[in-house]
Amino acid sequence: MRNMTLNFYLRITIIITAFLVVGLVFLRNYTPYRNSRPDVPTTSLWLAPIVWDGTFDVKMIDNIYKPKNITVATTVFALGKYVRFLKDLLESAEQHFMVGYRVHYYVFTDLPDKVPAVTMGEGHRLTVIKTAGSNRWQEISLRRMELLEKLIKNELMNKVDYIFSLDVDSKFYSHWGAESLGDLVGVLHAWFFGSYRNNFPYERRPESQAYIPYEEGDYYYGGAVIGGRPENVYKLAKTCRMQLDVDRSNQIEAAWQEESHLNKYFLYNKPTKLLSPEYLWDDTKWKFNHMKVVRFSQVVKNYAEIRPNP
Repeated sequence: MRNMTLNFYLRITIIITAFLVVGLVFLRNYTPYRNSRPDVPTTSLWLAPIVWDGTFDVKMIDNIYKPKNITVATTVFALGKYVRFLKDLLESAEQHFMVGYRVHYYVFTDLPDKVPAVTMGEGHRLTVIKTAGSNRWQEISLRRMELLEKLIKNELMNKVDYIFSLDVDSKFYSHWGAESLGDLVGVLHAWFFGSYRNNFPYERRPESQAYIPYEEGDYYYGGAVIGGRPENVYKLAKTCRMQLDVDRSNQIEAAWQEESHLNKYFLYNKPTKLLSPEYLWDDTKWKFNHMKVVRFSQVVKNYAEIRPNP
């Protein structure tokens, strides 16, 4: 009897030890947020992961997400002369963006005949949505939240697993995969990463719904990338649209249009995952040592030539 009891406890000890060893190996080698980048912050002030090169394992991430057969909706707004950027964006996306996953691009444009024919990879498709143009680029920017809200409500809710909204005047340069997925995803603005919050270009006028006082704020987020679960992005887009409507009725326009309202939203609705500036760089910006790779970047352009107004 005594031997049977000893054998039982020995087996339990072996099983527990095995689980602990496997768990430690998993955490050390495969967790996407292991502390392998001491040169940069890898978690936010509220402990949300900040995704950098070297903080995730692509194979492990794919092993988790690919069996789920997820669909990622991706919206792009290409109005007026901005349609010229579509070809490079889509062709580079097909090389680097969510490769191996189902992706459905939704292109909003007032020039559907000028949407380029780009060969889509397996599981990738593109839908063109005709929308009205504008004589003011600010108005185009402001309408983005309204269009995104309507698309999610009418087409995407309960049909896709995740959604990203991307600026068209950008290009992919390296891998962008499922490590970027989360319930609510924001990207740290390349020009203000590491700056003091007093230097952030938040909307500082109390009259605007986007107002953020100088003593508040965590990060400055780029409006060129928004992501998350459809229900969460819908709530974000709807809230920002409603605040934009209030500002419009009060004849005030936030300093950086929908980006200002996005930053106000993220201040009180914290993103569950933050993408580092690797996921929204700027081709005109000097690359610092902590930038091991540029995955997605806004391209060089002449704003005076492509915008319909100053």
